[in-house]
Amino acid sequence: MSAFLAGLFDLSGKVALVTGARSGLGQAMALALAQAGADIAGLGSSPMPETARLVERIGRNFAEVRCDLAALDDADEVVCGTTQESGPIDILVNCAGIIRRAPVTEMALGDWDEVLDVNLRSLFMLSQSTARHMVAYQRAGRIINVASLLAFQGGTRVAAYAAAKHGVAGLTRAMANELAPKGITVNAIAPGYMATANTEALREDAQRSAEILARIPMGRWGAPDDLVTAVLFLAAPASAYVTGTVVTVDGGWLAR
Repeated sequence: MSAFLAGLFDLSGKVALVTGARSGLGQAMALALAQAGADIAGLGSSPMPETARLVERIGRNFAEVRCDLAALDDADEVVCGTTQESGPIDILVNCAGIIRRAPVTEMALGDWDEVLDVNLRSLFMLSQSTARHMVAYQRAGRIINVASLLAFQGGTRVAAYAAAKHGVAGLTRAMANELAPKGITVNAIAPGYMATANTEALREDAQRSAEILARIPMGRWGAPDDLVTAVLFLAAPASAYVTGTVVTVDGGWLAR
């Protein structure tokens, strides 16, 4: 690879805060950013020794940020603590998310609240606080949200999740408009049907899995590594003029 191309995606000296970095999509994106040179702060409600080991094996620093996003009440404390331990944040990846499945007529209000708290409320709070710090430290920041195909569709039995992901897409665009003059880009990635813990029930349902695969032009479930190029592009210096967009990584699902 030429020095020119390598430089376009060089994240050396950057610090990335990645939520949901313990496994799945968040872990894959954290490792990709580390491979590009960034130090990683992984945020989650439980320990993530595997992610720490893999990041440090790459030769980058890893800091664990323990936080239950369902009960987040002070994002400034989280961001300040991360900044003190790892340095000013250049990249925020909001990947953490949960899903609760139930018919819309039967969904418990507690499940609705929990999904919205984790998938949208905490995402806004962390993005807001991180943006303040990026401005204060004069960072040309990158905020990357993880949306979903259900930012474009309604789905079935996932009303709270669909509402949250529609909110993520709208918030991405709204924040992009306001933060662009401050040198901060805000974009989102909308994964398709990925082989993660959130889709385990679907993949174990033979009929539903077959229906999903029949709709995907590429004929397979996505893997966490399929998001690597998207997150690197949106985090890189090369994408400084890209903001307010939602990049789908879905094997062609929405084109069907």
